Amino acid sequence: MPCRSRGLAEVIERFGGELAASAHQRRTLDAIRRCRTAALGGHIDACDSCGHLKISYNSCRNRHCPSCQGLNKEMWIIQQVDQLLPVAHFHVVFTLPHELNSLCMYEPKRMYDLLFKAAWHTLKTLSYDAKWLGAKPAATILLHTWGQNLSLHPHLHCIVPNGGLTTEGNWQYPKRGKANFLYPVKAMQKLFKGYFLQKLKELLTEGDWRFPPDFPKGKAFKDWKDELYDKNWVVYTKKPFSGVKSVIDYLGRYSHRVAITNHRILSMDNQQVNFSYKDYRKGGQKQEMKLEGGEFLRRFCQHILPENFRKVRHYGFTANVSKAKNIQTARQALHVKQAELLNRAKRKELAKKRLFKTESDRCPCCKTGTMKTVEIIPAARAPPNGLLSEKRVKELLSNY
Repeated sequence: MPCRSRGLAEVIERFGGELAASAHQRRTLDAIRRCRTAALGGHIDACDSCGHLKISYNSCRNRHCPSCQGLNKEMWIIQQVDQLLPVAHFHVVFTLPHELNSLCMYEPKRMYDLLFKAAWHTLKTLSYDAKWLGAKPAATILLHTWGQNLSLHPHLHCIVPNGGLTTEGNWQYPKRGKANFLYPVKAMQKLFKGYFLQKLKELLTEGDWRFPPDFPKGKAFKDWKDELYDKNWVVYTKKPFSGVKSVIDYLGRYSHRVAITNHRILSMDNQQVNFSYKDYRKGGQKQEMKLEGGEFLRRFCQHILPENFRKVRHYGFTANVSKAKNIQTARQALHVKQAELLNRAKRKELAKKRLFKTESDRCPCCKTGTMKTVEIIPAARAPPNGLLSEKRVKELLSNY
């Protein structure tokens, strides 16, 4: 059967009943299942000009829901663009080796927090080194945990401006002066691996870890650790973005992406889910994969982040604690016209215009009237009887 109408929600509806999942994962799946349905309630809008009625059901607002990220994504992009500096920006990727996947499944918060710390330690250490930059850097770092086939693949995408702020408030470009060069990859790999494994060794001594059943012990643990030290960890930097527009396009693609979108779920039957993916080993060719329904949801649950976990973080002079002041200092150092950063209300207004291309409350029927909320639909209640009757329309609009 086609699955495009509700996508992931339909898969959860059919296969989620017997899935072994934590309480937090079940709450997330249930929110996605009920998203934009009568179960969450909604409201009825009526046009004050032509009487056109529209029923809108409430969204779940869960960050893992493929139907609820549009407005938040646009607001976040607007905020980041508002803070961009007129310098080149590099794209750096830090990836954990697959040998650590089982620990990530059992202790995701500890492992992903350490991943963020190790990546920032690497960038910060090289930036403060006078050989390379000798100034305070910045980075916006985004966590992704999935591959195209929903397998666990924890990695970070980092956006790093080409330069930093000195203690005197001046802008310092890299000493090497190479436009397509950030830091040596080998040096980043060595710093990243060394810091991560050293801190992991310290964390593993804490007594309240939940270890996988097959986690190595004794000599097997030593062999496992030695293998991680001998392995080449994947760290690479791409060429800098060609301009502000390319940074914006990147942010739009990656900032609020979830493990799978509804349009990738092609069909399902009583046993399997069929979805599309890109095979990067074959040049990004589009392929299809079928998974048993329970396995599909098990893989999806691997990417449900711990409660209150921040998957996007800002470091250095763009850290939230002093961001506004430092950005103004950087703009002054770069001789950029000063501008006050947008507040949340303004970002939301701009995001709605970008999403809907027009006023969000404009009547879609007559194009001139304004849609006004005339009735609230309580959760788990059906819409009122006779909703579309002329008498009902006049009754609802009588107050306007």
